[in-house]
Amino acid sequence: MTAINAVTSLAVDGNIAVLTVDSPPVNALSAAVRAGILQGIERCTADPAVQGIVLACAGKTFIAGADITEFGKPFVPPGLPEVQAAIENSTKPVVAAIHGTALGGGLEVALVCHYRIAARSARCGLPEVHLGLLPGAGGTQRLPRLVGVEKALEMVAYGTHVPAPEAAEMGLLDALADDATLRADAIAFARRIVEEKRPLRKVRDLDDKISPARGNGELFAAFRKANARRFRGFEAPEASIRCIEAAVELPFDEGLRRERELFQELMAGSQSAAQRYVFFASRQVWNVPDIGADVPSIPVTRVGIVGAGTMGGGIAMNFLNAGMPVTIVETTQQALDRGLRTIRANYDNTMKKGRLSAAEVEARMARLTPTLDLQQLADADLVIEAVFENMEVKKELFGRLDQIVKPGAILATNTSALDVDEIAAATSRPEAVIGLHFFSPANVMKLLEVVRGEKTAKPVVRTSMELARKIGKVAALVGVCPGFVGNRMLAQRQREAQRLALEGALPWDIDRVLYDFGFPMGPFAMSDLAGLDLGWVRERSTGSTLREILCEMDRRGQKTGAGYYDYDAQRNARPSPVVERVIRDFATRQGRTRRAVSDQEILERCVFPMINEGAKILQEGKALRASDIDVIWNNGYGWPVYRGGPMFYADTIGLDKVVRTLRQYEEMLGEEFRPAPLLADLAARGKRFADPK
Repeated sequence: MTAINAVTSLAVDGNIAVLTVDSPPVNALSAAVRAGILQGIERCTADPAVQGIVLACAGKTFIAGADITEFGKPFVPPGLPEVQAAIENSTKPVVAAIHGTALGGGLEVALVCHYRIAARSARCGLPEVHLGLLPGAGGTQRLPRLVGVEKALEMVAYGTHVPAPEAAEMGLLDALADDATLRADAIAFARRIVEEKRPLRKVRDLDDKISPARGNGELFAAFRKANARRFRGFEAPEASIRCIEAAVELPFDEGLRRERELFQELMAGSQSAAQRYVFFASRQVWNVPDIGADVPSIPVTRVGIVGAGTMGGGIAMNFLNAGMPVTIVETTQQALDRGLRTIRANYDNTMKKGRLSAAEVEARMARLTPTLDLQQLADADLVIEAVFENMEVKKELFGRLDQIVKPGAILATNTSALDVDEIAAATSRPEAVIGLHFFSPANVMKLLEVVRGEKTAKPVVRTSMELARKIGKVAALVGVCPGFVGNRMLAQRQREAQRLALEGALPWDIDRVLYDFGFPMGPFAMSDLAGLDLGWVRERSTGSTLREILCEMDRRGQKTGAGYYDYDAQRNARPSPVVERVIRDFATRQGRTRRAVSDQEILERCVFPMINEGAKILQEGKALRASDIDVIWNNGYGWPVYRGGPMFYADTIGLDKVVRTLRQYEEMLGEEFRPAPLLADLAARGKRFADPK
């Protein structure tokens, strides 16, 4: 084996050269990797003893994509197109040997090889859309020529990873190999190509898979229509579709130019900047500065859940899905049976959609032990309470758990807003207590706020973060404060939405503005979905808020067919003249004179106070980083990823503008809008939340 540079090497097996990339951790297409491949191809082309070339990778994966750390930095040659041209125009057949993943630029390199063989466990994809981009190195032009237009549209616009057997079936791969024999099989495959004198097949020259779509605009229109909701607000999917249209209708080189133009437009745009920011923020969120490798984790093999309601059952499913046995406790048989039925129904629905087999459902249910006896949690390594959101109830429960659960176990509360330190004080081991705030439905929502108490031990924090990853959650470490991070900020938006409704905007106006901003639904539609009667008790209702009045009218949301909106039998919403009248009458009784409220004011008053609250949270140290706040809002509250997150959005529009606008509303509406000191200071110094401290 001969080293070409620090990350590539060349070995010869008879008449076949194996060019190997070894650039941990994922063989990304850095400048060194590009240079090594180019030099390797040139050497092989010049060597008369070499008749075929295998392009392979060491480590756990084939080239997994571009080196996104180079984005925005000065260009270092050679460029990827130059490398691809050398491969594609090689006078000797080049075979890509794929294992692990061939993603983005990695797959685009494989597409310029003359043939492709992959391990059966490999996956291929063009996921650039998740970074607000499209494949910029010929992917949108070559892929449809191999797999057809329909499959190419799905792979590029969805950014999906396709398993190797499926990729071979659709024509993306020429052969499959066992994982253990991929290298040997790739060499043998290349040797057969040479012996059989197969043509140097250039994907760019293929036409049979795209010609049926030529002139068929209806195909693309149907794809757009079918995915209108999925693609709403995003620029990259539409640009990807336009590129594949170009692949069908234009000569290859013209299509390539169109792809490059659209790629560069996206790269320079705000959406890709936001989505790339989210990509890095989603990795940074796992980093807890004071929890180093020297902090031990606590083995967790058995989990206990107290409460089998919607939240407790959903939490239990996360651990059952991860292969962990769970004991779930309720106070009555009726409540326990109801909880078990809900868990079973959730699994059955998943099975009907083809995502689980009947055997897998039974295996997961078999890991669940239902009981009415709290003593059954004595041997649990982790106990999570999911009971009524009442401090006294939770303190009483934790006092009992303290007497039952073995020493060394973690005691976690799922509270969404209560003081974790006060709950911990009800035990003799506050160092073992932590908040694990799951979001509803807990078996679906990705976010988990890990709430670190004043006395929570470091091993408990580390273990909680590791468990979050194990059960497929995105965890953000937060501090103890009312509402923690997400709900504390949400309360600001909810307050202003209610005030705006009384001042002149109607619920559907407010919802429309936030929906158009990119949220999946506005605050009033969200309230109807959750149920207006959450926490409402008729006997204690005073009719002092719109919500109470509507609940007293039995307008409790979608489940009753009426809330802020009216609903038909299919739960389709329409503005309610009844609610409009209730709002106007309520405003009159309060002595308010309603006025016209602009869309701009609605957006500013709903979003800017959230940003301001985020600044207070950072100043108090209740979140480690501004980017953690954004991760919370991306994964728990539907903040549009193409706007980055509330703190990134503030940086984008300028902190000086946010402060200036808040001060205008402070003068008009009161001190709730007073800029946080941190926000005001950063704005005065021309800084951003994203800037180093």
